[in-house]
Amino acid sequence: MKKLVNKALATAVLASVLAGCASEEDSIVMSPVPKVENSFNTKSLWSTSVGDGVGTYFSKLKPLYSYEKVFVASRDGVVKALAPEKGDVIWKVELDQEGPARLSGGIASGYGQIFIGSENGIIYALDEQTGKINWQTKVKGEVLAAPTTDSNRVIIHSSNGLLMALDEASGELQWTINTDVPNLTLRGSSQPVTESGGVFWGTSNGRLAAAIVEQGQLIWQQPVGTAQGATEIDRLVDVDASPIILGSTLYIVGYNGHLIALDLRTGKQIWKRSYSSATDMVSDGSRLYLVTDKDHIVAVDARSGTELWKNSLLEYRLVTAPSLINDKIVVGDSEGYLYWLDRGTGEFTAKQNVDSSGFAVGPIAVPDGFIVTTRNGKVKKLTIND
Repeated sequence: MKKLVNKALATAVLASVLAGCASEEDSIVMSPVPKVENSFNTKSLWSTSVGDGVGTYFSKLKPLYSYEKVFVASRDGVVKALAPEKGDVIWKVELDQEGPARLSGGIASGYGQIFIGSENGIIYALDEQTGKINWQTKVKGEVLAAPTTDSNRVIIHSSNGLLMALDEASGELQWTINTDVPNLTLRGSSQPVTESGGVFWGTSNGRLAAAIVEQGQLIWQQPVGTAQGATEIDRLVDVDASPIILGSTLYIVGYNGHLIALDLRTGKQIWKRSYSSATDMVSDGSRLYLVTDKDHIVAVDARSGTELWKNSLLEYRLVTAPSLINDKIVVGDSEGYLYWLDRGTGEFTAKQNVDSSGFAVGPIAVPDGFIVTTRNGKVKKLTIND
């Protein structure tokens, strides 16, 4: 069924539109659910729930498979560790002792712990075996991206442009790097990635930054996009996607910017292509797969930047970042459909209607299947039934 959907919802520029910056001309039509002839179906192995999920909020609480457990969380502060085989609850905690937890910063693991951030600016460290809160630290700004762990540090990127390193054992602040934040930005932050003693992340002012993990020393910054246009929305250049590293090459994409490949050590540009996206990419080692700001799904050759295929049949369906499951590209949409695409051609191979509340994040792979979480808090393990 066709729906009128504001373009800003598709790109997370909610504040500006709801404040009255948009008109009828800004509204666009969501593509209808495409007809797909399934080459396979999925089978549900188990189903459970985690709190009330994320509802209609921005929170992108992607589940995590680590320590042979599935970790899930809800915006209202419920965190669970589940056994991947049958979905049994190993432990459960509620992080709402002083009001709504507003969890939003994804889940990361390391050093026998899991880490999760919130819009309240609190980072929690939980024991992976028991769920016991080892420490919690208040930082400046909202934490909208998952933390990253490296060199006995938990690295946090907050909404006010700060990259911070906390001691993994105590939560004490080790160092801070400050980057400029424009007056108007998208609702999101880039999750940092680490490699060979360096940390790399996208900034709200349209750059990719690199620093040394140990000292927090900024090494270089490279522009991903340049502000252009007459309005503040037109001039948004946020880099909210997480970088991808393949060998000695780093890849990053920005909103109203470009998809670029950089030399990991020097930051020198290798190639640049015109794509606009605010969501994470995925790679199979030779190709990059991304979802554009129009919800077109694109495959690009990692060595040359050549576009290999594009599927535009999900335009403005509020598609999740892509996942790679069973050698296939998978995305979810706002109406609860999962779409499976052939990696080589971009053609649909299957479609399932999972839950009408929709998806905020895509599925993750686990042994013998994959995990999906819906906006209303349902957690399901599915498997492909050929």
